Amino acid sequence: MSSVDGVAFGIDIGGSGIKGAPVDLTTGALADARYKILTPKPSTPQAVVAVIGELFDHFDLPADIPIGLAFPAPIFGGIIPSVANLDQSWVGADLGQLVKKSTGRQVTVVNDADAAGFAEVKYGAAKDHPGTVAVMTLGTGIGTALVVGGRLWPNSELGHIIIKGRDAETWAASSAKDRDNLDYARWAKRLQRYFREIDRLLHPDLFVVGGGVSRHHAKFLPLLELRVPIIPAQLRNAAGIAGAAALAAGAF
Repeated sequence: MSSVDGVAFGIDIGGSGIKGAPVDLTTGALADARYKILTPKPSTPQAVVAVIGELFDHFDLPADIPIGLAFPAPIFGGIIPSVANLDQSWVGADLGQLVKKSTGRQVTVVNDADAAGFAEVKYGAAKDHPGTVAVMTLGTGIGTALVVGGRLWPNSELGHIIIKGRDAETWAASSAKDRDNLDYARWAKRLQRYFREIDRLLHPDLFVVGGGVSRHHAKFLPLLELRVPIIPAQLRNAAGIAGAAALAAGAF
């Protein structure tokens, strides 16, 4: 299990759990069972980095294996400028440097939506698509990733465009569907407005929809009338791990 073997290691850091696994870089499949540890409370940088070290020890990682960390925030030059679902002491932190100082390992840190979206293009629903793919994860918010010609355009944050005077994710995420007690038909009208606005701005060649609600894609995707195809994601809970691993192995 090393870079020579075509395997990298991915970790997906979330508000409730931190999970990791080695990934086969050819197929995107997990090369060993995923291991998950509950996110510590408070979820300070020191506490989360300690959990990351536990994951490294659990898998007894080779020294030369590429390691990718998917983190739930924008990443600019390695620095975390803001965070929503973890302790606010993360603001201004450099996760890569913290991990290197604690464990001695070099890691690649990427936004979690970017990792999941990239995995869908490299291994999943949009595998080998040559054009511009917009991957939207509909959950508590709207996570987005743009992959152009197989290359990631990081930190797109398209869930925060303004629609009807509101941040789009507060109006069109699956959490808004639950909050406002919408059936799929009424929610689809909001999604229609959202995806048409993204199309107007970026003109992608394909939309991919992820998040837990994508399991029910047959109830709402056929209701959307868009210029380009829109399809459900395939990798589900493995997407963040697979994408982080692939990006760490040099796919940027």
